[in-house]
Amino acid sequence: MTVGGDVPMAVEEEPHPLEATVEAAIASDDRHALRQVINAAPEEADDVRGIKCVENAVFALTKLILVEKSMPELRQLLVELRPFFQCIAKSRTARIVRRLFESVSASGVGLTDQLELVESFLEWARTEKRAYLRQRLQTRQGELRFKLERYTEALSGITGLLREVRKLDDKQMLVDVHVLESRIYYALHNISKAKAGLVAARTAAHTIYVSPLTQAEIDMQSGVIGAEEKDFKTAFSYFYEAFESFHGTGEHKQQAEQALKYMLMCKILDGRIADLSQVFQQKNILLYRDLRAVHAMKAIADAHTTRDLHEFNEVRKSYADVFQNDEIAGTHLEDLYNQLLEQHLLRVVEPYERVEIAHLAKLINLDAGVVEGKLSQMILDEKLKGILDQAHHCLIVYPEDHTDNLYPEALQTVEGLHKVVDALFDKCAGKFLPKKEEKKDDEKKDDEKKDDEKKDEKEEKKK
Repeated sequence: MTVGGDVPMAVEEEPHPLEATVEAAIASDDRHALRQVINAAPEEADDVRGIKCVENAVFALTKLILVEKSMPELRQLLVELRPFFQCIAKSRTARIVRRLFESVSASGVGLTDQLELVESFLEWARTEKRAYLRQRLQTRQGELRFKLERYTEALSGITGLLREVRKLDDKQMLVDVHVLESRIYYALHNISKAKAGLVAARTAAHTIYVSPLTQAEIDMQSGVIGAEEKDFKTAFSYFYEAFESFHGTGEHKQQAEQALKYMLMCKILDGRIADLSQVFQQKNILLYRDLRAVHAMKAIADAHTTRDLHEFNEVRKSYADVFQNDEIAGTHLEDLYNQLLEQHLLRVVEPYERVEIAHLAKLINLDAGVVEGKLSQMILDEKLKGILDQAHHCLIVYPEDHTDNLYPEALQTVEGLHKVVDALFDKCAGKFLPKKEEKKDDEKKDDEKKDDEKKDEKEEKKK
């Protein structure tokens, strides 16, 4: 219909029959009504608005199931959705499935249950030859295996996937898989391969646009590798970029908290504890200042400043929930503790030539067995020159060797004089005369060549 014959009037679309049903079911948390909408999905497969209604019903029903964390009901829902997935576009199916599993992960469902869900749906994707969906599910399967510390299974699962993705040249997928590969190799303490996987992920990421979340994961892994290589300044920069990205999304507070914890850890390990006050003054970080992980790192910084080993241990025990399941922070804090213990022992041992281990343990208020084991390790690492007398339970400290440079310098002088004398003898024996005669012969040959060239030029001019 037109107004004045020119301007068409806006025609209001009639509401879809399913919209009111879905809204009413969501408002009343009616699972039965939501299931009826989902079961009617194949009839509405060609209707865009109908498909959207079914999607809303799926997400609403999933949310209700996850409140009770009823895994059998959730598995049944995924089975009921298969006819619907066969009628819509494959890319849309992958998007819906990804959102479903993200909701499951955020709800706190156990990792083992999540893995079972992924593997059951992965079998369906293989049967239906849904390559795009299968690849995404394989990646999630690898991530869950990694979190369950089943590193060998995770690595074997993504190795074949990597070859397939390289052939398809799917850069986004390649970035995700390489980052996961790097994390698995790091967990297996294969740092060289972990670094290679990270470099491959960066290379692929440079050729495409990556989401802020993916870039944050790359920065996070870069910081982990940098900290492992003791480059704490660079690692801090990477962790800061990761924190900014996680914080900016607004939906990944746990990852942002972890990045902040690693930022503070890098400042402590780098010996720049005074910079922590500047870090806490930043606007984004002020929102996280009351977190338990932040208080834990502040306590670690105070213990490191006072070099109090007992306070350091007390902090680790008090905040065991912060450090216990974090292998990265736990490893670096253990290294920091060992460093403090070594410095303390060297300072205590310095005035002695022979001292009982029990006395050293009493001075630093630690168990004698711990002190003896640490002294043995320091001697083997050549950080302490001495020997443990097991018969008398004491430490014998060797005096430091003061090297005298007089003899090496005298030998160098004698060798130089020897070369000079040999050269003089060779000169007296006429060893260098043939070389002079050869030079004269060469000069004569050059003069003859020049004369021949001049003669040739004169003959050419005459012609």
